[in-house]
Amino acid sequence: MLGHGTFAKVYHARNLQTGKSVAIKVVGKEKVIRVGMMEQIKREISVMKMVKHPNIVELHEVMARKSKIYFAMELVRGGELFSKIAKGRLKEDLARVYFQQLVSVIDFCHSRGVYHRDLKPENLLLDEDGCLKVTDFGLSAFSEHLKQDGLLHTTCGTSAYVAPEVIGKKGYDGAKADLWSCGVILYVLLAGFLPFQDDNMVAMYRKIYRGDFKCPPWFSPEARRLITKLLDPNPNTRITTSKVMDSSWFKKSIPKTIRTKEDLEFEAFNGEKSSKPETLNAFHIISLSEGFDLSPLFEEKKREEKEELRFATTRPASSVISRLEEVAKSMNFSVKKSESSVRLQGQECGRKGKLAIAADIFALTPSFLVVEVKKDHGDTLEYNQFCSKELRPALKDIVWTSPADNSTVA
Repeated sequence: MLGHGTFAKVYHARNLQTGKSVAIKVVGKEKVIRVGMMEQIKREISVMKMVKHPNIVELHEVMARKSKIYFAMELVRGGELFSKIAKGRLKEDLARVYFQQLVSVIDFCHSRGVYHRDLKPENLLLDEDGCLKVTDFGLSAFSEHLKQDGLLHTTCGTSAYVAPEVIGKKGYDGAKADLWSCGVILYVLLAGFLPFQDDNMVAMYRKIYRGDFKCPPWFSPEARRLITKLLDPNPNTRITTSKVMDSSWFKKSIPKTIRTKEDLEFEAFNGEKSSKPETLNAFHIISLSEGFDLSPLFEEKKREEKEELRFATTRPASSVISRLEEVAKSMNFSVKKSESSVRLQGQECGRKGKLAIAADIFALTPSFLVVEVKKDHGDTLEYNQFCSKELRPALKDIVWTSPADNSTVA
């Protein structure tokens, strides 16, 4: 057993087929039904299936029997961020690294219409590399839970981290409420204690309502400014996620020694797999046909969420590569290429890290090529936007169009 709460126990388990270690969260059905929490459990499953992000604990599988529900989840071995703070406040650079990851997750969730509503250091885990992993989406809400006034109305969260408008029960913006909690977390990381404290709950709520807190003298002026904007008791004037990410304190660089996985993969690409475009055989051609694509039987991905696009061209491979290089240059993407493949990588970190795109060129005949472009890394929404706004328009005139059918890029 790794830990336990009121309704669940978490165990270290191992997949007997792969040998992979996982965490199994075991929830007692009877207890959950008795206190009316079955909807909360279902919501947690729905949310965790929807929000896949490097800084969110991954849900592998959900199983159930008559008396128990089992969540097979990613095993995060570094423990809670809370236990790190319990030993004392963090240095500003380290606090920033954790906060950058937290805000990137929150921005990602909000872009998917998901609001966590219970952000606190106990729900932030660390892996062996010290990377942040957000967990416990049991109290989260979807944008469809909004009432007619466009606000959420369920009071939830942990007292010391909850936004004043949530306590006020007048309806609140889930994104603004999550940002308040982020402000409390940042304060705790830098101070080692809570901004709003009082033995009397009513007195503590009064402080929260007024935004009545003081920053310790060791906070830098930039950190002080950001926290004051996050802990603004008026949600209408509280700082937004994009403004947080644009603040000078947030943008201070991560140490250069920290290399992302996608950076290392991009640098490792040298195009050695094939010097000339691979020739497609009949089976390859059949598999490219949408009629033979069996993936819809196994996946629930909408057409517009497809992570690859294909097109045919009568231009030589060098022309395709040149065109892709032009797109990369206009978007300030890095490029790696061979005679039959191109890798593009963005400089800016998006919602799921840097956007990386792979383009592979196959020969149908010596003068007729098929190009497959797919997302190699990053966020699907950002990839789809890149394809529709930049890639498709740039490739339009080199795409072969059937005389009988004017459809171009698949």
